[in-house]
Amino acid sequence: MTYPDAPHTAPAAYPAQAPAAPDTAAPDTAVEAPAPRARPGRDRYLDLLRAVALVRVVVFHLFGWAWLTVLFPSMGVMFALAGSLMARSLARPAGSVIRGRLRRLLPPMWAFSLIVVPMMFALSWKPVREEGLWWFIRIGSYLFPVGSPPYPEESGSAGGWLELTWADQAAGPLWYIRAYLWFVLASPLLLRAFRRLPWVTLLAPIALTAVIGTGLVTVPGTFGEGLVDFAVFGSCWVLGFAHNDGLLKEVPRYLAVSSAAIVMGFGLWWASGHLTEEGWNLDEIPLAQATWSLGFCAVLLVYAPSWQKLPGRIAGWDSLVTLANNRAVTIYLWHNLLLMAAARLVDQLWSVPWFGDTFDTYIEQSYEVLVLIAIWPLTGLAILAFGWVEDVAAGRRPRLWPNGADRKRRA
Repeated sequence: MTYPDAPHTAPAAYPAQAPAAPDTAAPDTAVEAPAPRARPGRDRYLDLLRAVALVRVVVFHLFGWAWLTVLFPSMGVMFALAGSLMARSLARPAGSVIRGRLRRLLPPMWAFSLIVVPMMFALSWKPVREEGLWWFIRIGSYLFPVGSPPYPEESGSAGGWLELTWADQAAGPLWYIRAYLWFVLASPLLLRAFRRLPWVTLLAPIALTAVIGTGLVTVPGTFGEGLVDFAVFGSCWVLGFAHNDGLLKEVPRYLAVSSAAIVMGFGLWWASGHLTEEGWNLDEIPLAQATWSLGFCAVLLVYAPSWQKLPGRIAGWDSLVTLANNRAVTIYLWHNLLLMAAARLVDQLWSVPWFGDTFDTYIEQSYEVLVLIAIWPLTGLAILAFGWVEDVAAGRRPRLWPNGADRKRRA
């Protein structure tokens, strides 16, 4: 099992809407006053993309299949969808929009930090003397994630319920929260620039990635890490602006798709010459990630239908899509810890009398699949335990299982 921890190292990112009105895969999910060109109500196509992105993140962090980053660049998709929602919300005063986003983003992270950080200290984590006061400033990123929070490289005990790298894995998803925060704070200026110089603003992050994401110029420290993430996914965020404003519809479809194909082709070409030990893991190759994600998201949005309801056989997944969107932040923040917990549960199968000895080979051969099965009930428990914080943060009545059932009964 692998658990990468950052897009430029390996996130998956990792994560980031609720069909009814809640927050979603990026903490961007509330239903807010639409911009003039935006259609009212939830767009179920976007909700479906966000749910698929979350599932892909979990699967990638379990199996570590590098080709999944090519098949479906989840983080690029999540940032593009969040950018579209942000542009829609900025029809209102920017200050109130930013405050609303922070209100929805931070409390779920605080609930996560309230569990994780005390566990780190309880397992003998201590301040790094060499860093002095700076270490205490960095730990503030667990409260307001403008930078990368510190964590012990090793914690717990070998062979125990908490593996030695559990803290590293737990803190891994926080890069996405940091990047999302940066985009939220920068969006008023980015949107103004986009509406004056749309194509320049759209492609500028790619140019920045080519400079700081390839080693041509190195920006040290946690600021450099955050800047690389901002550059890599900046074009996807701005592409969301284009989707909201209807700019993509003004470009002939054949031209938009062919241009996207060229950008994606460049991304694969660049990746082929810069493969890492993880092969085609685009999370490890910033410029390839930036260009492939931009082209991929452009195609998804150019062909985007406008669904008020999920069509056909997909409609059978409506409740799960709704739940995933309403609890996207919770799922994203906790999924790495839940994967480790699921692995420990599967390990206990070997200790079951008769069963462990009889099915030893089968357990070993299907280990990851068993973990994948176990992760979903654990995710349900995490939603019940912590998901209501997303409702409180958004100023809604807390709900334990917001899968849209109440809305359907009222309809």
